[in-house]
Amino acid sequence: MAAADPAVRRWRTCGEAWIALLRHVWSAGEAGMEDQGPIIEGPPTHFEIASLSWEDPLLLRHGERELMPCRARGRLRGGPGPEDGPSGLRLRDRNGADQLRWVVGLLRARPWTTSAWISLVIPGEPSGALPCLVALSFRIRGYRLGMTALFRSQDVVRGYLAYIPLREVQARVAEELGLPAGPLRIFVDVPHIALADAERVAGILTALPEPHAA
Repeated sequence: MAAADPAVRRWRTCGEAWIALLRHVWSAGEAGMEDQGPIIEGPPTHFEIASLSWEDPLLLRHGERELMPCRARGRLRGGPGPEDGPSGLRLRDRNGADQLRWVVGLLRARPWTTSAWISLVIPGEPSGALPCLVALSFRIRGYRLGMTALFRSQDVVRGYLAYIPLREVQARVAEELGLPAGPLRIFVDVPHIALADAERVAGILTALPEPHAA
């Protein structure tokens, strides 16, 4: 197994990763513009999360709790999950192909492969329909299933609302392969904070000491 990449920051929990991501954009970002309005745009970032849960204390304290319970309750009641919605539909039906089933079959046949990639982009589609999450990569290393999610752009104030459902996708594929899930890796090319959320982010970061990566 290859040595760990020192350039990838590693966090124990989703909450720790989220706070660090807010701090990354807040401290290194510059004025920018998105379709929805002015933003603080940070440099690209790549990080890894070991544990993800809706019960994360930092998310419960500083996240948007009115959004989190409906996500969690939906899963418990068999409601919408990570494979629902526009990106989810592309996981299960992209031009007639079930991409998650394809990944499972490929990894069963060739567990060492680096080719288990899923694209969520449809060539030629209107720019307004382009998803923020553009690709997923799966690999088996050290008898665990790792997954990397690539975002072309992301509003990091609500990033955790995507990370925990992505962990569910990883866990489902791992279960089909009879393996435990390893850490979830996230790459965000354009992490940003909407200027309208700047005051809220400042309040969160002021209330918390700077976390330390593992």
